[in-house]
Amino acid sequence: MTLLKQSLRALASNGRRNRLGNRVATSLRGFHSPIIDITADKGLAPPPDPKTFPEYKPRDFFSFELLHESSISRARVGRIYTPHGFVDTPGFVAVATNGALKAVDHRVADDSGQQLMFCNTYHLLLQPGPELIEKAGGIHKYMNRNRPIITDSGGFQVFSLSQGSVTDELNMKARGPNRSTEGSLLDEVSELGAKFRSYRDGKQHLLTPESSVEAQKAYGSDIIVPLDELPPYHIERQRLESSVYLTHRWEARSLRAHLNNVQNQAMYGVIHGGVDLELRQLSIDYISSLPFDGFGIGGSLGKDRDELIQLLNFVMPRLDPKRPNHLLGIADIESIKRWGNEGILTKQS
Repeated sequence: MTLLKQSLRALASNGRRNRLGNRVATSLRGFHSPIIDITADKGLAPPPDPKTFPEYKPRDFFSFELLHESSISRARVGRIYTPHGFVDTPGFVAVATNGALKAVDHRVADDSGQQLMFCNTYHLLLQPGPELIEKAGGIHKYMNRNRPIITDSGGFQVFSLSQGSVTDELNMKARGPNRSTEGSLLDEVSELGAKFRSYRDGKQHLLTPESSVEAQKAYGSDIIVPLDELPPYHIERQRLESSVYLTHRWEARSLRAHLNNVQNQAMYGVIHGGVDLELRQLSIDYISSLPFDGFGIGGSLGKDRDELIQLLNFVMPRLDPKRPNHLLGIADIESIKRWGNEGILTKQS
């Protein structure tokens, strides 16, 4: 039985609960990372009250238009409008890690209909750096591309590289629960942020919710993402719960930093909780209560394609359909054939 099926069965038998006091225990055991210990900080301290944020209101520079909705599935055809043009949905988002696609000329990609591109804050932070990109006139001029661009927070690379290679941890579940942290580039995770060493020169960096947003402001991307923690698939539930609470506190700080200088950028709040449905519901409730312009579905998304689809079956009906969404990190051919029916609008690999 998969972890998600266990969570579904437990959730059904216990009924809906407004609190997590009587939580469902999962069978995940054995994961411990000596370099990731947030319980010494705030642990399960709640994030800021949503009432301390302004109410969500659609932006005049960013919006989602629903053009058609399937009568037999959750599939939707729509269009996302950004300062650098529109994005037809559902759509695949190509990843230009350092501001360039691998082995494909941008002009060829544009001619083929590629609208939204994804750039990685982590890699751009290390080389060439936000300051240089800002001096170049922002990420669009740096790339010589006048179409929509989304950047992530940098968190995925920080945490995935702590568990091994990016390939190993693409879905945060490739290796077993007793993974080693030997050789990790991640030095410390605290309430403040994540300290890590560059894979290029070994120099230590501190990535915080505020510094991640500051970097993305320098890039000038159309859609930005708040800092979050990405625990692996194999993790004890108590640790996963602590991670969700930390992520919510980090996302709230990221959102405040963004709202202080919106700069014609939209920010997507990221839904977490792994395959634990109660934690996913907790995350949906909190992130949906904040004035994010859209939603990212992130964290561990299951050990296989079937578990991913089951998870989306749970998450997607619970998100505000008026705000756009993006599935983070899963875009293989077979998954692409299925995620459109779940109401996913954009995704990248």
